[in-house]
Amino acid sequence: MTTRTISPELKKALKRLCLGKLIDTLPERITLAEQGDVPMEDMLLMLLTDEIQRRESSAADRRAAKAGLDPDMVMERWDKTAKVHLDRRLLNELASLRFLEARRNIVVLGPVGVGKTFLANALGHLACRAGFQVRLERADALLRKLRQSRMDNSREALMTELCTTDLLVIDDFALEPMTRDESRDVYQLFVERNGRTSTIVTSNRDTVEWLAVFDDTLLAQSAVDRFKNNAYDLVVDGESYRARLKPRIAEDEPPPAAPVKKQATGRRRNLMT
Repeated sequence: MTTRTISPELKKALKRLCLGKLIDTLPERITLAEQGDVPMEDMLLMLLTDEIQRRESSAADRRAAKAGLDPDMVMERWDKTAKVHLDRRLLNELASLRFLEARRNIVVLGPVGVGKTFLANALGHLACRAGFQVRLERADALLRKLRQSRMDNSREALMTELCTTDLLVIDDFALEPMTRDESRDVYQLFVERNGRTSTIVTSNRDTVEWLAVFDDTLLAQSAVDRFKNNAYDLVVDGESYRARLKPRIAEDEPPPAAPVKKQATGRRRNLMT
C-alpha cells in the first residue's frame, strides 16, 4: 500500500497548531480514507481520536513518572504463568478502579518476592491512565521524609499532599518498629485519608501484626482498625516473582557491544592539565 506524502506546508501548519504528532499517522489515514471512500468528517474524527489518545497516553506517563511508579510494572506485563496464587476475581475488580470511586483501601499481603510491589505499581498505573493523582512511597522513605519535614517546618504542607492525593501507595509497611512521632504520622495518614481517598499498602505482615510496630497501642488500634475495615485484602502467595524480573538476553542473539566511554572535551582536558 502506497501512502501519501505530506507537504511541508501542511506539516508546518500542524506544528503551529501543536498537532505535529498527527504527521506520523496522517499519510496512512489519508490513504485508507481514499481507498475506502471514507467521508471527510469520519477521517477528521479518526485523526482527532488519534491525537486525543496520544495526549491522554502522554499525560498518563507524566502522572506515573511524577507518582514514582516503576515504568515496567504495568498490568500488561504481569506474567500470568508465574506460580503465585491470588484471587483473580478480586484482582479484576480492583483493576476496574471502582475501589477509587468508593474510596476504599487495598492491603496487598504476602511473603517476600511474590509480586506485591508489582501489583501495587500496576494498579497505580491504571489509576494514572484514568486521570487520578497517584503517589508511591516506600514506607521507610516516607517516614524519613516526614521526620525531615519536622525539622524544616514543612510537615503541614507534606501531610496535606499525602492526605489529599487520590491514591497513595505505601510499599513494604510494618517492616520494623516505629517511633512515637512516626506512629502519630501514620495514625494521621490512615485516619485522615480513610473514607476520603484510597490507599494501597503492601506488607509482609498481616494487619493484626501491624499493631506491634506502633509505639502507641491505642493509636495503633484506632488507625489499623479503621484502615483494614475499609480495605480489600489481596493475598499473594507462591514462588518468588522476582526471578521473572531478572535481566536476560535472548539465547539466539549475540550479546550487545560494550558501551564506549566518551572522551573528555578539549576544554575539560585543558582544565585538568
